[in-house]
Amino acid sequence: MKPLSIDPFTGSTAPAMSRTGRCLVLAWSTTSQAPDMLRVAFASNDRSTVNQHFGAAEGFAIYAIDGESAHLVEVIEFRSESMDGNESRLPGRIAALAGCAAVYCLAAGASAVKQLLAAGVHPVRLDEPAEIRPLVKLIAQAIRQGGLAWVDKKLRQHSEGGSRFDRMLEEGWDE
Repeated sequence: MKPLSIDPFTGSTAPAMSRTGRCLVLAWSTTSQAPDMLRVAFASNDRSTVNQHFGAAEGFAIYAIDGESAHLVEVIEFRSESMDGNESRLPGRIAALAGCAAVYCLAAGASAVKQLLAAGVHPVRLDEPAEIRPLVKLIAQAIRQGGLAWVDKKLRQHSEGGSRFDRMLEEGWDE
């Protein structure tokens, strides 16, 4: 990716990113993003095409999407030295996606998939590179009308509020 000329260490992920790369959080996104928008990451080296394997991604473009609009809210880039190693780079990438509902990528290893799911991020594997804009439109349509299983599940979880264990506690289940 081309280097950005803006201070990348803004927002809540800055300390974690300073060791492995940089993160640009668009200032308006922290003040105007509706809380019920889904955040979706796209593994990309050009911010317009999903064209990277999750574990080897040079960066992520993160969009906030609802049924009516979508906005690029964050761009994450990883330093070339953070590309070395294998399993050791996964925790940083997964931490960078905190708050995302899903990540679109060309591939993800079994360990990465397991860790993403544990972090509440649904990995979506594409068979070939794809432009991000049509994918964003497809997700927005699924938010309005349904049809993508992971979107339907995330919307159900959001409407139910809390976790299954929170609901059990409210029902009077003992520990």
